Amino acid sequence: MTEREYNQCVTDYADAVYRFILKNLRQEEDARDIVQTSFEKLWKHHLQVESATAKSYLFSIAYHQMIDHLRKSKRMQLRADFEETVRVQPGKADNLKSILNHALDRLPEIQRSLVMLKDYEGYSYEEIGQITGLSGSQVKVYLHRARLQLKQYLVKPENLI
Repeated sequence: MTEREYNQCVTDYADAVYRFILKNLRQEEDARDIVQTSFEKLWKHHLQVESATAKSYLFSIAYHQMIDHLRKSKRMQLRADFEETVRVQPGKADNLKSILNHALDRLPEIQRSLVMLKDYEGYSYEEIGQITGLSGSQVKVYLHRARLQLKQYLVKPENLI
C-alpha cells in the first residue's frame, strides 16, 4: 500500500470504523483512541497490506483493539437475561431508534459486534470471520442467535410502536 492509498483509506474508512467502535463501546474518547491506534497499526504495516484488503484489515485491527480495551477495563459483560422492559412513550419520533439501540445493548459483546458488522457495515460471513477470528459457521450461528434474541425482545407488546 502506498502513502496515497493509505491516505485514501483514512478518508474512506475513518468514519465507518469510528461508528462501528462507538456503537459497541458507547464512549467517544475510547472510540477515537481505538480508531487512531488502528490507523497507526495500519501505517506500520502498510507495506505488507494490499490496498484491496485494507478495509477488512483495518476493521480487523479495530475489532481486536476494541476487544483488548474491553478486557483491560473489565467492562465486558454478558447480558443474557432479557427481563428488563422499555416503555414506549407515544409521540417521540426517536422511539424506534432508542428501542433498537436498547435491544442491541442487551446482546452479548460478540453478538452485538457481529450484528453491527453484518447488518450495519454489510460485510460477508467470510469477511466477518476474518475480522473476528471466527469460522464462517460460528459467525452464522452467533448471528442467528443474536437475531433470535433481538426478535424476542422487539416483539414484546411493551416494545411495539
